[in-house]
Amino acid sequence: MEVTRLNFGEIIPELENDITSSHFLAIDGEFTGLHTGQDFNAFDTPQQYYAKLRSGGMDFLLVQLGLCTFRYNKDTGQFTHKAYNFYVFPRPFSRSAPDPRFLCQSSSLDFLVSQGFDFNKLFKEGIPYLTEAEEKKLREQLEEKQKARANSSSSKNEDSSASIPIPEEHTELIEDVCVRINDFLSNDEQDELILDGYNGFVRKLIYQTVGERFDSRSMHVETRAIDNHNRALVVTRALSDEDRKKKEEERQEQEKKELDTAVGVSSVIRMISQSGKLIIGHNMLLDICHILHQFCTPLPESYSEFKELVTFMFPRILDTKYMSCMDPFKDQISSTVLGHLHKTLSGEPFELVNVAPAVEGRGYASAEEKAHEAGYDAYLTGVCFLTLANYLGSLEEPAKKPVLPNSPLLRPYINRLHLMRVQDVTFIDLTGEDAEPPRDHVFHVTFPKEWKTYDLTQLFSPFGSVYVSWLTEASAYVGLHRRDQAQLVLNTLTQSDTYSVERYTEHVKRIKQTQRQCRCHRSSHSSQIYSPRATSQQRKKRSLEVQLTSTVQPLSSSYNSARKRSRSFGDIEPIPEEETEAEDSKSGKGTVAAVAGGLAKVKRKKGKQGATAMFLAAANISTGKRKQEFEECDSWE
Repeated sequence: MEVTRLNFGEIIPELENDITSSHFLAIDGEFTGLHTGQDFNAFDTPQQYYAKLRSGGMDFLLVQLGLCTFRYNKDTGQFTHKAYNFYVFPRPFSRSAPDPRFLCQSSSLDFLVSQGFDFNKLFKEGIPYLTEAEEKKLREQLEEKQKARANSSSSKNEDSSASIPIPEEHTELIEDVCVRINDFLSNDEQDELILDGYNGFVRKLIYQTVGERFDSRSMHVETRAIDNHNRALVVTRALSDEDRKKKEEERQEQEKKELDTAVGVSSVIRMISQSGKLIIGHNMLLDICHILHQFCTPLPESYSEFKELVTFMFPRILDTKYMSCMDPFKDQISSTVLGHLHKTLSGEPFELVNVAPAVEGRGYASAEEKAHEAGYDAYLTGVCFLTLANYLGSLEEPAKKPVLPNSPLLRPYINRLHLMRVQDVTFIDLTGEDAEPPRDHVFHVTFPKEWKTYDLTQLFSPFGSVYVSWLTEASAYVGLHRRDQAQLVLNTLTQSDTYSVERYTEHVKRIKQTQRQCRCHRSSHSSQIYSPRATSQQRKKRSLEVQLTSTVQPLSSSYNSARKRSRSFGDIEPIPEEETEAEDSKSGKGTVAAVAGGLAKVKRKKGKQGATAMFLAAANISTGKRKQEFEECDSWE
């Protein structure tokens, strides 16, 4: 079912009931772009991966949110579903409301158009949203506005500020308006007089003059938004005290209703959070980041706080991308792209679960082809989850079917988010410590800018096949497929005038030490640069020192390499407990990123009433050039 701002209010009661009565939920998102920051590296740690994700993609917008509710019927032994497609667009409802700026990536928009996405509907009928902090601020402003109006209700219609002299060029216009008002009050032909077509300054002059020349007991003047959001002054005849009170109550109720409407999609996210239901997604790290950042609070800089925030909002998450890459599925599923996964699960040894719509017109059928419609992808994700879960049950003795969301069989897959393109750390563990696999087989290599992947593979050819992950035009990480050859590399490839080779661990240690030194330099020099006792030459020198130390790049940074080089080459033998299939794609939803903000540390509380705690932070947007690559299966699955 398509949901826009035209029918959003109508479906909310039904949606709330569907979420409450469901056994689990599936989500999916569509975006205006993927990533504009630093490239992901095959040897990023989860912390580094998140930092790049946070700093490179949250300027893009989630423009369609798919939500599918799944409910199990004990009598029939079958699941049914309802699907919702929310068009999302941050339309400001008032002058004081947020007016967001966002980025678009041409390849992403072109892809959405090719899939039949309706941008006219998005911009015209998209549902707005507010974070909890934005909503709180606007409600406080509204309360102050209503209090001020109540305090001045017994006084004349005059501005509390000092009177503004009427410029000569506006004198005739103001006089003409006063004549129109006088004529309006002299007869009963009209119920109200609308004074439109004037800018804010002229409206203020009119309001001021009317308050000075007319008795407030005989009339009432207010500002009102009319067609196309234009604002006009509306003059009505005097009301009785009772009618005036009733009119004010109606006005306040309308203002509150407008603000409630502006909360929009954020209210849906709060329903999902409060329900505590298991949430299913496919390669869902990007979806989670955008949902939190766009509808709840800016993503925190701290990686640990990010994990706390996710589990606070969504206590139970399952990523079907991660699930399908792990035992006992990885040897039987060659491609984990959502469409490919669904096709694989349709055949032996799996048995695809049939999930019919609970209400005709409110769902999909597996035979439909509506890929990259968020609601359909959410539905497909839910079907894949049920099929994977039932396969787990079929391996039990005796077999268990169906496997419901609270089954212990699912525990190994709960709260683990898949990481794309990382070689040996395949997931983020939201409720535990992330894996730290040994990387003694990985080396940091520097070399001439003219070198290509071939030169590196030739250099390491005596030690078997390698995986090359470029950092800059003159540096890369090289991982050995045969881990037992690591010491031989160090014994054989001594540093030369042409290249240098060092262990990954030593490189990391050196970078961290450099960062600590940089912080010390910056703190010690910053207070001296502008010291009045320092000469101009000293200040210039110290400023230069600070600039130089600031240029040292942290390990998490990844630079755009020359277009003539491939980003990576080869393969690595993963450590046994983390071994997964080779990735189907170069990039994906996991390659999208997130924009920044500070975050107050949050701990989950029992009986929470709100969907989030109040996270207040200023966005710190990072920009950069994104390598132009976009493939349908990779980036959107």
